[in-house]
Amino acid sequence: MGQTAAIILAAGQGSRMRSKQAKVLHPLAGLEMVNHAVRSVRLAAFDRIIVVVGYQAEKVQGVLEQVTLAEQKEQLGTGHAVNQCREILRDFDGPVLVTYGDTPLFRSETFRELVQFHQQGQAGATILTAIFADPTGYGRIVRDREGNVLGVVEHKDANERERQITEINTGTYCFDSKLLFEYLAQITPDNVQAEYYLPDVLPLMLQGGHTIRGYVLEDATESMGINDRIQLSQAEAILRDRICTHWQKQGVTIVDPKSTWIEWDCQIGQDSVIYPGCFIQKGTVIGEDCRIGPHCRLTGAQIGDGVRMEHAIIEGRVVASGEKIAPFSLLTK
Repeated sequence: MGQTAAIILAAGQGSRMRSKQAKVLHPLAGLEMVNHAVRSVRLAAFDRIIVVVGYQAEKVQGVLEQVTLAEQKEQLGTGHAVNQCREILRDFDGPVLVTYGDTPLFRSETFRELVQFHQQGQAGATILTAIFADPTGYGRIVRDREGNVLGVVEHKDANERERQITEINTGTYCFDSKLLFEYLAQITPDNVQAEYYLPDVLPLMLQGGHTIRGYVLEDATESMGINDRIQLSQAEAILRDRICTHWQKQGVTIVDPKSTWIEWDCQIGQDSVIYPGCFIQKGTVIGEDCRIGPHCRLTGAQIGDGVRMEHAIIEGRVVASGEKIAPFSLLTK
């Protein structure tokens, strides 16, 4: 792909979460929301990762590793947030992904394919789009006969024909870096919120004769943003299914995935069986041929091969290969 950069916007408060902590700090599958975005970007092999922080900047910074930070001291819109990266990317000339710290379901493959699609089309910008059966409330993607994007029409501004369009703007983009910052300097806060909106660069690019493309998501659920606790639990369920599916493909039997919770950064050996009601939490390593559960919670546990346990809690302990843990045991540091 050549040199690539990613900007993750994580400066907002998230008032609808009704929480004392920044929205992007809420955990999903054992990982802060913002770190799901960072993880996917990192796995997609971006060369530079910039996270724009603002609300509770120090706390957000405290959970991040090996990223470059930019601070948005005043929340003046998405365009203003991206513009805080101008100096950091001053000498960069390549594709720039812009995504959000509160959209934790994007896969690394999606980001990689988006950049490749953008580069192949030599576009000024590429919008990551999705097809929704009910697109109410979303900006619609308007295309010409060749499939190039003519613009994004917000729902409130759309006419009856445009409202029939089911392709929507997810809010994640890939830009030509030089063009992005050239047109960011031209947008104005001419709206009710008096904010600088990132999508306002798109019509300016079109007027400048640049191509805008749209890359359609294969799985529209990836674009889900988290705005409240209900959506947080919905995203958790999606991640739970993904993680269980991953381990099933690796040769692990999960008797009931709907009642099994496995967090990121765990390991499970081949031919182990996970029974219903188990919580396998971050840092846990389970060997091969184990029988775990029903109803066990393992946190940072190191479980050898062939271990048997049910109705047990293991926290930060090593269980030797072949051991049988008595029911209702509590083993902690």
